[in-house]
Amino acid sequence: MSLQQRVMEEMKTAMKAKDTVALESLRAIKSALLMAQTETGAGAGLSEDEEVKLVQKLVKQRKDSAAIYTEQGRADLAEPELAQAAVIERFLPEQLTEEEIEKVVVQTIESVGASGMKDMGKVMGIVSQELAGQADGKTISNIVKRKLS
Repeated sequence: MSLQQRVMEEMKTAMKAKDTVALESLRAIKSALLMAQTETGAGAGLSEDEEVKLVQKLVKQRKDSAAIYTEQGRADLAEPELAQAAVIERFLPEQLTEEEIEKVVVQTIESVGASGMKDMGKVMGIVSQELAGQADGKTISNIVKRKLS
């Protein structure tokens, strides 16, 4: 089942349950999918990788917004953003733990022969490509920095 079909099914369920947070989140995914499809061309659908990147982007936007609201002491605005992020995350592949990400980072560092921060870009490129959709870029970046410094 494609992402768009899954979103439509979930929207029906959310409407029946009168779950406004889920409905708003699902509408955001649907909207982003339609926008991406119209950008790439009328008949062209999105690949699975493109769909995952799109969903990751939506989750990141919400988490970033929540972080900003929290810094400003606006928990009332941060909570709905985090709730939406949780709903949207259900459409991502299973996320790896930090330990699993760390193993991949260490293997990549050894295979590339990276020795310091100057090699961070090389390591990040390989790891990000290998773990696409399974790990957040910020988490990968933090682990790579920790291992290379």
